[in-house]
Amino acid sequence: MTPIMLELLVRSLWETVLMTVASGVISLVAGLPLGLALVVTARGGIAENLWINRTFGATINGFRSVPFIILLVALIPLTRLIVGTALGTWAAIVPLAIAATPYYARIAEVSLREVDRGLIDAVRAMGGNRWTIIREVLVPEALPGIVAGFTVTLVTLIGASAMAGAIGAGGLGDLAIRYGYQRFETSVMIAVVAVLIVLVCGIQWFGDRLVARLDRR
Repeated sequence: MTPIMLELLVRSLWETVLMTVASGVISLVAGLPLGLALVVTARGGIAENLWINRTFGATINGFRSVPFIILLVALIPLTRLIVGTALGTWAAIVPLAIAATPYYARIAEVSLREVDRGLIDAVRAMGGNRWTIIREVLVPEALPGIVAGFTVTLVTLIGASAMAGAIGAGGLGDLAIRYGYQRFETSVMIAVVAVLIVLVCGIQWFGDRLVARLDRR
């Protein structure tokens, strides 16, 4: 691989990491409260409200049912409104974050639902309010699952960012399409695949270690 191609590979890796981290943080900040809302407003929840629960659930399911490549195109007007362009790394963060948020919300919901109901009832019996239950019981007890789910979300975002590269978002996907596929440079395709494997394995390894540490608390 030539020095120029190596420089392009490093730049593309940075763009992929930027897209993944930025959209991952947004999905965490927005998705975790959504997951909490689904749990606490469910039937028998600490703030039961079936109308809100069904509205949130239907909205989340609606976004999750749309394939990412279609969502990517459908959100072009919104992306232009927010970023000013529909092309490039920063533009890709908008659809990536919107796609990842409902996905992570469902993962967080599953983890939060697994919290022992007896702990919640015990805090209630001691006079704890809703925020106390959320802060002291739901989130701390579900934290290993929340972190594990966030790790899976980041790995999924890496694949989605590569897909976004096919329409000019930059990153490793763009490099693989433009040079590895369209120009038949096999070495570039192999290098991109190798970097993606290392990146995914690194994120999964770090996430697994963090979950194991939280489990030992």
